Amino acid sequence: MSAAARKHWIAGPGAALHGDIQVPGDKSVSHRAVMLAAVADGVSHIDGFLEGEDTRATAAVFAQLGVRIEAPDAGRRIVHGVGIEGLRAPSSALDCGNAGTAMRLLAGLLAGQAFDSTLVGDASLSRRPMRRIVEPLSRMGARIDSSDGLPPLRITGGQRLHGIDYPLPVASAQVKSALLLAGLMAEGETRIREPHATRDYTERMLRAFGADIDFEPGVADLRGGQRLCATDVVVPSDFSSAAFFIVAATLVRGSELRLRRVGMNPRRTGLLRVLRAMGADIVEEAVTVAGEEPLADLVVRHAPLHGIEVPVDVVPDMIDEFPALFVAAACADGETVVRGAAELRVKESDRIATMADGLRALGVMVDETQDGATIHGGRIGTGRVRSHGDHRVAMAFAVAAQCARGDVRIADVANVATSFPGFDALARGVGFNLRHA
Repeated sequence: MSAAARKHWIAGPGAALHGDIQVPGDKSVSHRAVMLAAVADGVSHIDGFLEGEDTRATAAVFAQLGVRIEAPDAGRRIVHGVGIEGLRAPSSALDCGNAGTAMRLLAGLLAGQAFDSTLVGDASLSRRPMRRIVEPLSRMGARIDSSDGLPPLRITGGQRLHGIDYPLPVASAQVKSALLLAGLMAEGETRIREPHATRDYTERMLRAFGADIDFEPGVADLRGGQRLCATDVVVPSDFSSAAFFIVAATLVRGSELRLRRVGMNPRRTGLLRVLRAMGADIVEEAVTVAGEEPLADLVVRHAPLHGIEVPVDVVPDMIDEFPALFVAAACADGETVVRGAAELRVKESDRIATMADGLRALGVMVDETQDGATIHGGRIGTGRVRSHGDHRVAMAFAVAAQCARGDVRIADVANVATSFPGFDALARGVGFNLRHA
């Protein structure tokens, strides 16, 4: 095992958190901006691009596919689009690293290309389910082979795709996005219906790149055979990254933080609704729109929390924020009940089990269920926890440690760089007690 894979943090209770900060760019928007710019006609400029391992992996894939991408400065990309039919056959497998978003969306985009391609990933990504995209893409006429529903994905080119009317069995923005990207190259109309509305980043960005697409919460309709036009994209600050600071400032007494230009897509900000229902003090200021995406500054002050039953309808709008919510629940007065979140079982780790195990190791009572958990709020103790290589779990326990009775040792934090490079330095800058082991 490499030294990076063994990297640990030691975190513990610290002083009140204060500062005026901007977290890195939104990972979901960064992925999609590169993808759509690559297959658009013309040159697109992306500002605020997340310099994380996942998003760089996506950019590297498109370089293998013949797209010229310049990086004049950190957070900036200039993408010379080749058009919807201009991608070039790769000479080797396309490595998505740890990026599930990249693999699933690329499968849709590559399903209608003229050439064969193979999508691979790291050990974690190779355990994540892909049958959920393979099956509907096959209905559209794609030919994709997998290893019993797991990566690698081997995509046979030259297939004639046709639009479908598809009801998603499980609400998933990634599956929806894969089908919409395939729908760009399909004959007829592609219609996606969701059991619960999910993030609409792909729909908004397709429209920004000139696509004729109709969408509302829970439904998206796209006409096939369209071309995209280059545009400039401003990537908002990532709400999922901001979530750790939102929860930390809420929990640590005397804290007040301002988070700048946070993406406020309504299909992404379910955590705000839940934290406010628990008693959080979060104010939105400087509300604006950049392109198709709403932004705001968030001012967060310490407030005591009480447990609630999380509404099932908000679960899809906060699926990446549950590690942070579990920590908030562990510090709240009373019980917090989560249901309808089975999707957490198939993220970078089984986030229900990983968070439950870690909180128990710190003395918190957690009753685990198949699709959620009941977290009994109280006081967080000291101990050792494992992140299982899950970046969001690692950062969540760094937050938990700020409210603990003593030090918490967090194992295997190298993958934090996939979504939030520089998290530890930014956290220390606002007052976190956090250091490398």
